[in-house]
Amino acid sequence: MKLVDLDKLLPADIPEGERVLWYGRPDWVSLARTAYRADIVAVYFGALMIWNLDLGGADVGLAALAINLCKSLVLALAGLGLLCLLAWLSARTTLYVITSRRIVMKVGIALPIFFNIPYSQIESAALRLFRDGAGDIPLALAAGRRIAYLHLWPHARPFHIANPQPALRSVPDAAQVAEALREAMIAEAQARLGKAGAGAQGLTTAPATRQPFPSGAVAA
Repeated sequence: MKLVDLDKLLPADIPEGERVLWYGRPDWVSLARTAYRADIVAVYFGALMIWNLDLGGADVGLAALAINLCKSLVLALAGLGLLCLLAWLSARTTLYVITSRRIVMKVGIALPIFFNIPYSQIESAALRLFRDGAGDIPLALAAGRRIAYLHLWPHARPFHIANPQPALRSVPDAAQVAEALREAMIAEAQARLGKAGAGAQGLTTAPATRQPFPSGAVAA
């Protein structure tokens, strides 16, 4: 994988002490199959060619039949090529970053968009594992948190349009990535609860002080 300068991709106001635990991109072949549905398109064109072969064999000559099949093949290759190109571009321009406190998603082929999702805004995470070891990791956001489906696609859980869920799509070695995310979310939640408990104990002994919230973060 090409070396990535994470300092240019993470928010400038990331708190001191936050650690990058993992970063990576989708596998473009898996993305073409699972997000752009190149497999379904291939099956469609294959069935269309068989249907043309079955109907045209008795009615037209071999030359005309060969021409029709060639036309269908060209259309199939053009369509599949376009889908594979989009999947490749999408994977190449995407970066997923898992830190000790949040997930950062850089997506967008023509216009890069950054999504900064602290763990405090994630209600749950899941794993959909594929046979090749890649997989999707959808993130269910907490109540009141929403990102438009069109802004996310294809980096969204399929068919969850009313309540869109950001997703790390077609991540290689998805089981290991999901485990790293699970441990990070647990550690961050425990640290947050520990700070809340310490703050509650300190209310009787010290005056409260207001801490400025980082400008680029989203309040949880």
